[in-house]
Amino acid sequence: MAEVLIEIKIEPLGEGGYLATSDELQGLIAQGRTVAETIEIAQDVARKLIESCVEHRDPLPSKIRAALKKRGQKAILKIPVSVELEATAA
Repeated sequence: MAEVLIEIKIEPLGEGGYLATSDELQGLIAQGRTVAETIEIAQDVARKLIESCVEHRDPLPSKIRAALKKRGQKAILKIPVSVELEATAA
């Protein structure tokens, strides 16, 4: 198995919850009630997107493609997360 780091952006939603997207992996969009849930969903979505690309022989970002060539056809994704929290008035 290969490990791939994919940068995601998590933003709070006005109606509650959080939204995760990635500039590195097109199509990665995940929404959850908490940051932790959003990260978990984003990891699952990323894995499924990568598996679909491999299965259908669609192009992958070079970083992901290189990791897959080294270790076969599966990847474990570690996603660094930057969270912008609005300051609350005390």
